[in-house]
Amino acid sequence: MNSSRSFALMAGVAVALLSAMPRAALAAGYGADAAQSHLEFTGVQAGADFKGVFHKFTATVDFSADALATSHIDVQIDMSSEDSMDKDRDQTIKGSDVFDVAHNPTAHYVTKSITKTAGGYSAVGSLTLRGVTKEVPIDFQFTQAGSGAKLEGSAKLKRLDFGVGQGEWKSTQMVNDAVKVSFSLLLKPNT
Repeated sequence: MNSSRSFALMAGVAVALLSAMPRAALAAGYGADAAQSHLEFTGVQAGADFKGVFHKFTATVDFSADALATSHIDVQIDMSSEDSMDKDRDQTIKGSDVFDVAHNPTAHYVTKSITKTAGGYSAVGSLTLRGVTKEVPIDFQFTQAGSGAKLEGSAKLKRLDFGVGQGEWKSTQMVNDAVKVSFSLLLKPNT
């Protein structure tokens, strides 16, 4: 067999093998509609629940139930947009002892892995808050809605793991360590 026939035969075999291999599914890309999406947290102060919302954040989501390996969620939060409906509390929260917005203007959450669960999906991701990065799991549901989608879920974390609470705010006597984060994202497909 001459070398050109041998090369053509090997090239044909390689193309056939590559064609027969399953292609990795790709996740669909979305961005959160900021006007119709919500990101909030619930804490406990002096034995009573209080809520805070973040008015400014961006979220990009690549998700497909058939492509969890390539799916991910990435959220950037403008910490100065925190609002707990109490001016004095917000001043403290944004100050150096709590969020320290002057030195840490953003928080960032990005998933590392997503798995299917009985109630929807679970993800493990890294949250960077106040300059500290820790793994935080989230549970969520993803619902297709026309060309877009809705992603709703929650997470639990401990504020002191991130240094949120210095000085007198480090004590859990007035403010509990546990914080719940809830989100509802209306997603539009990337164009």
